[in-house]
Amino acid sequence: MPDPARSPVAPAHAASGRVVVAGASGLIGSALVRSLRADGVEVHTLVRRPARGAREHEWLADDTPLDPAVLGGAAAVVSLGGASIGRVPWTPAYRRELVRSRMRPTTTLARAIKALGADAPTLLSASAVGYYGSQPGATLDETAVPGRGFLADLVQRWESAARTAGPHARTVLLRTSPVVHPAGVLAPLLRLTRLGLSGPLGRGTQAMPWISLVDEVRAIRHLLSGDLEGPVNLAGPRRASANDLGFALALAMHRPYVLRAPAFALRLALGRDMADGLLLADAHVVPAALLASGFTFTHATVDEAVAAALAEPDAHAASGR
Repeated sequence: MPDPARSPVAPAHAASGRVVVAGASGLIGSALVRSLRADGVEVHTLVRRPARGAREHEWLADDTPLDPAVLGGAAAVVSLGGASIGRVPWTPAYRRELVRSRMRPTTTLARAIKALGADAPTLLSASAVGYYGSQPGATLDETAVPGRGFLADLVQRWESAARTAGPHARTVLLRTSPVVHPAGVLAPLLRLTRLGLSGPLGRGTQAMPWISLVDEVRAIRHLLSGDLEGPVNLAGPRRASANDLGFALALAMHRPYVLRAPAFALRLALGRDMADGLLLADAHVVPAALLASGFTFTHATVDEAVAAALAEPDAHAASGR
């Protein structure tokens, strides 16, 4: 598959000036940093350990606010990360961690950016298509109303925190879809598929937003130096159902796709909020703002995204091959 660090990005969309990345150790953050540095962009990272070198800055070690000078002179700040929503189960303690791990970093960055006043950099803040919840039959562009449930409520709070960066900061809310990658949405599916245990989740026909890692990174880079602001859906351009994703994976791995997991069983195993929010939600999310801004996708279908993901070396390890 194309390496995100080598994926073609139009010169007009190359970052101009220093970029600060929070959450650089995660799947998206590490790929973004590699991509930017491969093109010679100066990238600084915020880390939760003692800094190693001039381009790392320790933060969130205690309640000390982030010094705005760390962000001063940067062209943009990209805030990624947050505790995984895929961890089972969502105990009351883990729900609090899901909230804290998003709200604290976002609020800390927004305060530091606001303190820079007219010199505030652009803020690209992680968000999620969980904002829309489950809305069967609707086509969900960036103007759609929010959904209901724990995830939808969390994303709304997350975005509200980013918006406090102040009037001088161009703020972009990255409503990211599940990333089709061995370390993303495919992680729990690869081994099950290898064992011949995959099949429809609930009905299986529910619309499932998706995006490849290559296009996730390319979209963020496209937004770094553009003029879009507010929410932007990072989702593949063609509708896919949960069945489309699961069947594409099974077909590519030459395994069956027949073992249905009924909705009631998923709710019993995972809890209603997690099952309904992650696996059974019906949300046809469209990347209207991206497409209108001239962005083109490397992987236009979920089949292409799955094929690219299976070319990743860690796909074989995850599937037991």
